[in-house]
Amino acid sequence: MSDACGCGGDEPSAKGDAGEEREPERLWEVSELRAAAVAGVLLAASLVVGWSGGPDLVELALQLAALGVGAWTFVPSTLRRLAKGKIGVGTLMTIAAVGAVALGEVGEAAMLAFLFSISEGLEEYSIARTRRGLRALLSLVPEQATVLRGGLEVVVAAGELRVGDTMLVRPGERVATDGTVRTGRTALDVSAITGESVPVEAGPDDEVFAGSINGTGVLEVEVTSTAADNSLARIVAIVEAEQSRKGAAQRLADRIARPLVPGVMIAAALIAAIGSLLGDPLVWIERALVVLVAASPCALAISIPVTVVAAVGAASKMGVLVKGGAALEALGRIRGVALDKTGTLTRNQPAVIDVATTAGATREQVLALAAALEARSEHPLARAILAAVDQVSPAADVEAVPGAGLTGRLDGRALRLGRPGWIDPGDLAGPVLSMQEAGATAVLIEADGQLLGAVAVRDELRPEAAEVVARLRRDGYRVAMLTGDNHATAAALAAQAGITEVHAELRPEDKADLVRTLRAERPTAMVGDGVNDAPALATADLGIAMGAMGTDVAIETADVALMGEDLRHLPQALDHARGARAIMLQNVGLSLAIIVGLMPLALLGVLGLAAVVAVHELAEILVIANAVRAGRTRGLSPTAATALPLPAPTHPQPLDAAHRA
Repeated sequence: MSDACGCGGDEPSAKGDAGEEREPERLWEVSELRAAAVAGVLLAASLVVGWSGGPDLVELALQLAALGVGAWTFVPSTLRRLAKGKIGVGTLMTIAAVGAVALGEVGEAAMLAFLFSISEGLEEYSIARTRRGLRALLSLVPEQATVLRGGLEVVVAAGELRVGDTMLVRPGERVATDGTVRTGRTALDVSAITGESVPVEAGPDDEVFAGSINGTGVLEVEVTSTAADNSLARIVAIVEAEQSRKGAAQRLADRIARPLVPGVMIAAALIAAIGSLLGDPLVWIERALVVLVAASPCALAISIPVTVVAAVGAASKMGVLVKGGAALEALGRIRGVALDKTGTLTRNQPAVIDVATTAGATREQVLALAAALEARSEHPLARAILAAVDQVSPAADVEAVPGAGLTGRLDGRALRLGRPGWIDPGDLAGPVLSMQEAGATAVLIEADGQLLGAVAVRDELRPEAAEVVARLRRDGYRVAMLTGDNHATAAALAAQAGITEVHAELRPEDKADLVRTLRAERPTAMVGDGVNDAPALATADLGIAMGAMGTDVAIETADVALMGEDLRHLPQALDHARGARAIMLQNVGLSLAIIVGLMPLALLGVLGLAAVVAVHELAEILVIANAVRAGRTRGLSPTAATALPLPAPTHPQPLDAAHRA
């Protein structure tokens, strides 16, 4: 008894082909893995019976049972694929199993089926995890919406909204579908849809998207698309289509098996036919079967999964979650990297970067008055301003002016805080313009009608971002930034990071289209962390999510997740995967060399079945030893990374020193 033929292969499972509705959420819920467990128990029992000198009939029965249970996980799907004209590594595994049985090596066939069923189960579980990510998108759309019909407010299901309806969207509510604002002004949180790091002002004739969160104003929105055709529905459609494309893509083992399978089958048939005409038919039929076993990709089938397990385990120690062999292979092929801005290159934590003053006010006074008005606000700008002061004295009678700012009173003074235009920037027009050109959001502060200052808030670059971009470019990767933020903000941050290729003001479908273009030029990975990145993550050759900061849908949609907040794990992961892929290719070369060498020897009768199996055993030992090298960690572990001093954060210089205290 031996394990000459190992597991492996990345052929889609039976469930994937059959389209089973319920997705397994735990490993034990994957039927292939349950079958593998049963087959393993039966195979172990047969080994015990054989070693203890038990009845041969009992041993054979246990082997046949193990073979039947294990083969159920891949033979039916292999036959269905063959009926469609598709072949893969499962086809060769089936042929090798049949050949082994025909030669009386039922134990060999059972071992093959057992190990290969494990590979199939792990593949199914990986695919199911990706599909589950789409569920997180559905929670972004409210189940109900309020519409105005006949002068009355009517609550209807979101799916019943019709083009032309007028939705009433109150403060704090999510927009149920795409539309155009007819009345009202507000600030919309659209971070889930476009990736904008700060809320966007919206007023009459402005377009709003499904899933956006309304700020302080009441809006009347004319519906321009149904729930089945809005922004989020398009995101889901793109992700589903691209995941299907990836799922159908042939893996490394299948790409090799495609030309190998028909070649081996034709060779075996010719050996049996021609040999039978020239000599003893039984001898040549047996030699043809030995050739089939000799050509089975045993070392190939087992080496790739072992390499994957070793490499994925090592990556996890570096804080990188790689979702299976296909993802690892793709990661090793990447030559271009598209980076989202908010939450990836930046921390998604807006901060005060500058304060300009006038009328004799000091920086501290301006921040204190701004914080007084923002004391009880949940606005991202408010959190940034409050973080910039030590103590806050909340203002009284604070009121929000939709789409404009805040008013209130402090120590008998009437205060206003808001956007330029609502408050006249006066002699701070120059500094305010500089703030905006630097990619910051500027707010003005006024007391008793007198302008005192302007505060600039911006989502700052991660301290290691410039180092990471420089390393990627040095290693030969093309680096681009994709973001839904405005051009000024994107350009300012890109310049700090050292990125020259910038694409801004992109909607989710725009990101997906752009990634598709980049992918046509070279294998491209998309790195993002938000719902708005999901289509691009799915469209790319490889999706990489910033796990610690990312949304559930980004993490589930992506093929790889960086579980820490240190972006330096990205080039480390790329280097690690390239090394692992090199080992895979080495093992593939060795495995094919074994097949090429064994087939003529089996044909000429130099090697019988026992010798062929022994050579396969030796080859497996060699490729496994080589595959284990993929478990070596490259670069820094998370612990080591955090122990090193991070680059000092870059604090912007005053935008206009003449206007600072």
